[in-house]
Amino acid sequence: MNSFVVVPTRIWEYCIAAIIIILAPGPSVLFVIARAIAWGRATAVATVAGNVLGAFSLSVVVAVGLGPILQRSEIAFIAVQVLGGCYLVYLGITAIKHSQIHANDMTNQGDIRPSKWRSMREGFWVGALNPKGMVFFAAILPQFVDREAGNVTSQLILMGAIFGILAFFSDGGWGILAGTIRNWLATELKRLVLMRMTGGIVMIILGLFTLLSAIRGQ
Repeated sequence: MNSFVVVPTRIWEYCIAAIIIILAPGPSVLFVIARAIAWGRATAVATVAGNVLGAFSLSVVVAVGLGPILQRSEIAFIAVQVLGGCYLVYLGITAIKHSQIHANDMTNQGDIRPSKWRSMREGFWVGALNPKGMVFFAAILPQFVDREAGNVTSQLILMGAIFGILAFFSDGGWGILAGTIRNWLATELKRLVLMRMTGGIVMIILGLFTLLSAIRGQ
């Protein structure tokens, strides 16, 4: 099958995995929540819009770079999963270790409200440079690729677009919720610490599953 757009056969399984990693509070979610606590819902939603565009841009770069390689090489396919799984575990451990620092950062965003365009611009770079996103696009997406169907690059780009749509609604929900209960969140750091630790645990679990999938050769 050589059509430009190829829909992976495991697309629904991928959507579940994407939702899990999106819901885990990583750099993007924490940045949105920090903006919501400091400046409210409108700023948070503008940040999410930029963040999603940045994440999709990152997914396209990864797809174009990795797609042809993964389609040709089984060894590269497995190696990417192993390296990505290990790094995801590392990110999870780091998130747990530095959860207190991250919580403090979320409540210390300064006094000057950024414009909507500035919020989108800053959100874009957080999404484009998000290490959790990089690992997800490089190591987890390939697990759901249908290599026999061909055109791996288009499959990766399609899944990146789906990720962006899911992330917009999920992260937007985080931003609206955090903006609504901003005083409740800001007055108790333990809640933010627990949120960051939970995200770290989810990343560790997902990293271990990625490693297990690579070892099994699936």
